Amino acid sequence: MTRRLVLPLLLALAACSQERPAERPAVSPAARITGEAVSCIPLAQISETRVRDDWTIDFLSTGKRGWRNSLTARCPGLRSNDAITYETSLSQLCSTDIVYVLETVPAPRRGAACSIGKFVPVELDR
Repeated sequence: MTRRLVLPLLLALAACSQERPAERPAVSPAARITGEAVSCIPLAQISETRVRDDWTIDFLSTGKRGWRNSLTARCPGLRSNDAITYETSLSQLCSTDIVYVLETVPAPRRGAACSIGKFVPVELDR
């Protein structure tokens, strides 16, 4: 009886080990980490967002300073649409929140829902 359970388990483990997450490209521009990652950032301190790729969004407060967020998984269409939207009832955006790809063609609407990660304080290299 034990043999019957072991073979399906080994096959399942082999299948899982062959699946690899998509490799994340190097983010440009590079950034210098200036502090510890945080779970939430105040909305009042976000003056601009910049989509870097399908995995990364920079939430900038002033010029080159802000927070880099590595999404928990690839967000399809994020880079090609280059825009996000989000809703929060709080005065901050947190790693438990969801951002949405903002699709603009043919008309503005929400696209893929994407889980954000922790916010890493950075200063962008220019």
